[in-house]
Amino acid sequence: MFDTLKPQPADKILSLMQAYRADPRDTKVDLGVGVYKDASGNTPVMRAVKEAERRLVADQTTKAYVGLAGDPAFADAMIDLLLADTLPRDRIAAIATPGGTGAIRQALEMVKLAAPGATIWISDPSWPNHASIVKFLGLPMRSYRYFDADTRGVDIDGMIADLGTVAPGDVVLLHGCCHNPTGANPTADQWTRIVATLQQVQAVPLVDVAYQGFGDGLDQDAQATRAIAAAFPNLMIAASCSKNFGIYRERTGILLGITRDKDETALTQANLNFLNRQNYSFPPDHGARVVTTILTDPALRAEWEAELEDTRNTMLTLRQALADDLRRLSNDDRFDFIAHHRGMFSLLGTSADKVEVLRADHGIYMVSDSRMNIAGLNARTVPILAQAIIDAGI
Repeated sequence: MFDTLKPQPADKILSLMQAYRADPRDTKVDLGVGVYKDASGNTPVMRAVKEAERRLVADQTTKAYVGLAGDPAFADAMIDLLLADTLPRDRIAAIATPGGTGAIRQALEMVKLAAPGATIWISDPSWPNHASIVKFLGLPMRSYRYFDADTRGVDIDGMIADLGTVAPGDVVLLHGCCHNPTGANPTADQWTRIVATLQQVQAVPLVDVAYQGFGDGLDQDAQATRAIAAAFPNLMIAASCSKNFGIYRERTGILLGITRDKDETALTQANLNFLNRQNYSFPPDHGARVVTTILTDPALRAEWEAELEDTRNTMLTLRQALADDLRRLSNDDRFDFIAHHRGMFSLLGTSADKVEVLRADHGIYMVSDSRMNIAGLNARTVPILAQAIIDAGI
């Protein structure tokens, strides 16, 4: 059987990690893998997470399975975090998933179950796993313009023009905040245009929320998602707890299905439960319990929010420092976009050849499309990166 298998393409980020580890240079800088790192290069466990885990170890009396959809308290806590009071609870079906990737996978499985002929529209560029999962499931796929290579901002006119050609019932995948890989995000006015266009063509939004709290703040980062949720009878929201709670390895995510009414919610919930059963039976629970403990305890939540805000401000400081260094070295404002982007990533907007020059000559590791993880920088490496970018002729 196995002799019929075909080689699969290597994951670019995992290959980059291996090359970085093998590089002996002391000045090497890892801007590839998408995890937050502190000034020492570590990915710390948040204080609130440590305390929540301590309580779980002390108080948990069983490791029996949770329900197919996961712990209802986790769903309620995440719905409040994502949507606040945007919608009545009886219009929302929810399942816990293995991370945000699991939520995206289950959302696309839901499309295949409910509307297999629907085309999935993905931003150009987008997180590579979006297109990879769509292709693996055999769903039709198209892209819409998103990134302006000249301004390094959102190509809103191109985006609106492309979204205007979406067929009724097609699924449009949107990044709720902190766009990956570009870091460029629509303004509030641009989001209004996007929502109006999607309403006009009767699209079904699928919102990927992987970085809430990493951009402009917890509530600010949810504004676009809440506006979309309020505007459509049906949509899905896939959310990850990996980044904002720092629990990457716990694989904690959730998928929400927004419905017209409570009867449609019951039908949707049953189908989401069915999909969980087919894919992994019961979802993982430890990370979900940690998140629920934090979000439902006022003191722990305040501790978490404060640490998350420190993380956000650290990334903003690094962005500004890099933009300032590049402006000084180049005597030009063409890199100011780095300070305007939000979240972990920025797309430098250069060629794969220049990215290879950065790696070979300067030990700067980033994905070949020039996505760089701002959270991989620190005060020591910002000047190294800035000088390397100038020396590489970018």
